[in-house]
Amino acid sequence: MSTTATPEGAGTRTVTVAGEQPYDVVVGRHLLAHLPALLGTSVRRVLVVHPPTLAASADAVREDLLAQGYEVFLAEVPDAEEAKTAQVAAFLWQVLGQADFTRSDAVVGLGGGATTDLAGFVAATWLRGVRVVHVPTTVLAMVDAAVGGKTGINTAEGKNLVGAFHPPAGVLCDLAALESMNRHDFVAGLAEIVKAGFIADPRILELVEANTALLTDPVAAASSPVLLELVERAVAVKARVVGEDLREAGLREILNYGHTLGHAIEHVERYRWRHGAAVSVGMVFAAELARLAGRLDEDVVARHRAVLTSLGLPVTYRGDRWEQLVAAMRRDKKTRGDLLRFVVLEDVGRPVRLEGPDPTLLAAAYAEISADPEPGRGVVEL
Repeated sequence: MSTTATPEGAGTRTVTVAGEQPYDVVVGRHLLAHLPALLGTSVRRVLVVHPPTLAASADAVREDLLAQGYEVFLAEVPDAEEAKTAQVAAFLWQVLGQADFTRSDAVVGLGGGATTDLAGFVAATWLRGVRVVHVPTTVLAMVDAAVGGKTGINTAEGKNLVGAFHPPAGVLCDLAALESMNRHDFVAGLAEIVKAGFIADPRILELVEANTALLTDPVAAASSPVLLELVERAVAVKARVVGEDLREAGLREILNYGHTLGHAIEHVERYRWRHGAAVSVGMVFAAELARLAGRLDEDVVARHRAVLTSLGLPVTYRGDRWEQLVAAMRRDKKTRGDLLRFVVLEDVGRPVRLEGPDPTLLAAAYAEISADPEPGRGVVEL
């Protein structure tokens, strides 16, 4: 992994993800001019996959690519998780087939993490793999979904249970797109940045702790050097990990910090909770689990609560859902057989794996994050 300033100046950074198919993640503002270089000279046709809310942005991408000599098709898909279904994927395969896309053509995923997950999966499965470039438009997509090569769709049984590893040809993280984000969605995405700080880069935590007021204002944050550095650092953490372990054979599991319980909360809530909010609770649970297992000091657990609470992220979940959560965790793709597996910390930047913890230990950790049920509260308010 390498991080370098691009010729455009101090406001743009490039993180290179190593591996069998290296690619660049460009972080900055107003980056559309970089797209043709990431697509490559052999590509003739491009399918731009986007949600309805980004129709105008998709038109701008189309016009820019047409001017560069590409043949461009637009495909509008449902917003958020509703896009990640077999039916929507089949619709995109139909578009690709009717437009005679070959292995030398490409897909562009423009949108949040659901859109890039879907676009990547369709690119991975069309003709057994065509190029895909992601243009993430949310914090969560920039630092998580769009980087790393994981693609997938959901089933009735769970999230991301069908998918493929398919690294993109490149990623454009245009921070200007974040200015129009809903504040709650923006802040929820910061949970994945905080996660990168706890598992690998303490400087991230210091930057968040020193800039909480800025980071809860999307318009101010999107144009600040602080967010540029945070996104660059979070991407660099993921790049370093996936460059060594694309297929989650070992090291990559550290990126699941907070996700075992987090995904279970999402499932139990039928995905009405934001991913980052669920992961926030999941990280505090993992910290408490590590403390009770004798692996983590109380001050690091307290730091979890302080950092996440300062951003307005939740650190508790309703106490009457434990049995449902255990059942959901046992179905999670990170489980091996009946053995629950958790990523926990021994200190900031020192993640380890905890396999098959005693059920009483799990219940005790959950008791530490339990709150009274709040009837009628569906979507978490940040």
